[in-house]
Amino acid sequence: MMYLLPRPAMLMQGLLALVLASLLNISSAHAADRERIETFLEVTGFDVALDSIALSAGSAPDMLGLEAGDFGSAWVRLSEQVFDTSVMHDLALQILEETLDDDALAHASEFYASELGQRLVAAENAAHMVAEDNVIQEAGRRIVSDLVRDGSARLGVLKRMGVAIDAADTGIKAVQQIQLRFLMAARDAGVIDLDLDIPGLEALMKEQEGNLRLALQASSLAGSAYTYQAFSDQELLDYVVALEQPLMQTVYELLNAVQYEITANRFEQLASRLSELAIGQDI
Repeated sequence: MMYLLPRPAMLMQGLLALVLASLLNISSAHAADRERIETFLEVTGFDVALDSIALSAGSAPDMLGLEAGDFGSAWVRLSEQVFDTSVMHDLALQILEETLDDDALAHASEFYASELGQRLVAAENAAHMVAEDNVIQEAGRRIVSDLVRDGSARLGVLKRMGVAIDAADTGIKAVQQIQLRFLMAARDAGVIDLDLDIPGLEALMKEQEGNLRLALQASSLAGSAYTYQAFSDQELLDYVVALEQPLMQTVYELLNAVQYEITANRFEQLASRLSELAIGQDI
């Protein structure tokens, strides 16, 4: 499954609670069991998407105005401990056991288990695990540029895909809120000093929201152009139509929220432990 949130990853507080509150009302009585969810994660590729969250750890020093090298060799050790893939996997299972409806699970699993679905998952898994996101972005931008030059209808399909992946428009809130949660946790751990309080940071983020939205849209478009370059226009259109189905929209809304919350949780844990590396920075 493809997700909107790019690296460097930045997350959200409150979105998961709101999404789960609405979904629990409909689905908790028919929530899927853990074994079926494990199979679902593998068939859809969400297990690889979760593992790829660990790659976003490298963006944490950037948000503090630092470089990973400033923390010395201990940075690698700490980030690997915090972004332990087994921990993230277990967090996802705990949430999905309570929230993922049987009908939604079956619907998404059926599509992704198809011949086209498995080819899509293979391409998405490969893209998720590219360590350097700038490699994907640069290649994707070149593809988009060619599509624009040729007046290709494929460009419209890719844009439509971006809307379907984040129909609830939560991506921008996620990006804003991980910054807030990470910075607050780093401040509370004594790693940084902040000149702005929470309302001040929120106001600053609001001012930058327009540019951020454009950047997210461009990143999503480039990522999709790169990831699906081996697929025909018709195959991409078939995928978009599948993504736009109501049950698939329910699945994506939930899984996006789960991915966002797990990433936020890990970034907060990372911030709270940065003091172990004995470095600080004023902001």
